[in-house]
Amino acid sequence: MSQYAPNSDFKRALDSSPEANTEDDKTEEDAPMPKNYLWLTIVACFCPAYPINIVALVFSIMSQNSYNEGDLEGARRLGRNAKWVAIASIVIGLLIIGISCAVHFTRNL
Repeated sequence: MSQYAPNSDFKRALDSSPEANTEDDKTEEDAPMPKNYLWLTIVACFCPAYPINIVALVFSIMSQNSYNEGDLEGARRLGRNAKWVAIASIVIGLLIIGISCAVHFTRNL
């Protein structure tokens, strides 16, 4: 005899059949974490468009905080905002670098 009493939840957890894993059993905790693009915003912080970089980083951190509070839609929205602001920051930073290099190397001394 087993020392544990038979429990339907225990059996259902061990059972990997499709009827055991229904959509009704899923909760918000099972939902995958939306992307917050923290790595992209950290990379964007190395570009010389500093106010925009900080905004992207703040959006990314706010996305993570929204997910931790259970607001999945807010986390997705803030993650998308972080992504687009970081991309804009990188593009602006590359333009600043390109313009400064062009001015520096085309100057007549």
